Amino acid sequence: MLEAKGIVKGYHESQGLFKKRHKAVLKGVSLHVKRGECVGLIGESGSGKSTLGKIILGIEKADEGTIFFEGKSEKRAYEKEMSVVFQDYTSSVNPRFRVKEVIAEALGKSIACAKEKRGYITSLLEEVGLNESFLERYAHELSGGQLQRVCIARAIATKPKFILLDEAVSSLDVSVQLQILELLKALKEKHNLSYLFITHDVMCVTYLCDRVIFFKEGECVESVDKIEDLKHISHPYSKSLLGAVEALEIPNFC
Repeated sequence: MLEAKGIVKGYHESQGLFKKRHKAVLKGVSLHVKRGECVGLIGESGSGKSTLGKIILGIEKADEGTIFFEGKSEKRAYEKEMSVVFQDYTSSVNPRFRVKEVIAEALGKSIACAKEKRGYITSLLEEVGLNESFLERYAHELSGGQLQRVCIARAIATKPKFILLDEAVSSLDVSVQLQILELLKALKEKHNLSYLFITHDVMCVTYLCDRVIFFKEGECVESVDKIEDLKHISHPYSKSLLGAVEALEIPNFC
C-alpha cells in the first residue's frame, strides 16, 4: 500500500564562517508497508528515521526518490488517507483548544451539523478509552496517557488507511506505554489500519509490529519479516539494539 523508493535527503551544515558541509541524512531508502500490517522502523536518535517519516507525510521533500500510496505518487491524491501520532503530544495540541476542538480541527468542515459532529467526536473518545466528560477539558487538565489518547482519536477521525507513529509512546511511563500499545493494536485490527512505527524501543516493536527494519545512519541495514526471527539477526548494529533485552524471550518482550 505504502512504498518508499530510493529516498535521498541531505542538508547543508555551516562549517566555519564561509564553508558549508553537505550531510547525507537518508541514503537511498526503500521500504514498503502492506495494508493492515505494522512495520517497525527501529534506530537510534539521529539515524534519520523521523526525517523519513516527514517525507512520507509530505512535511519535507526528498532530494531524490518517490513515495507511492496505493500506486499514486501525487500527494494530493492520498494525503487524506494518511495520519500521524507524534511523540510530543503536548506540542502537537493547541493549548487554547478544548479536547472537542483538538479533534474537530482534523475533521474540518466534513461534518456540518454541530450535534452530529459532537456525537462523532464523543464516539471517537469512547473508541480510545475516554468518554464524553473529556470534551470540554483542556490539554493541561489531562495526563500524558489521556492526552495521547486524544491525539490517537484525532488521528483516526478522518478514517485513514495509514498512520505514522513517530515515537508515539516513548514519552509515556512504561505502564501507560503498554496500555497505548494495546489500544493501537486493537484499532489496527478493528479498522484494518497500516502503521509505520518509528521508534528506538525494541520491546515495543516486538509487541506491536509484524515486521521490523533496523535503521542506521540513513540506511536500512537489516529487515526481519517475522518477529520471532529476531533471534536470528546477523548485523552487528541490530544485535547491539537487541542487546538490552536479549535475555528475554521473543516475541514476548512486553
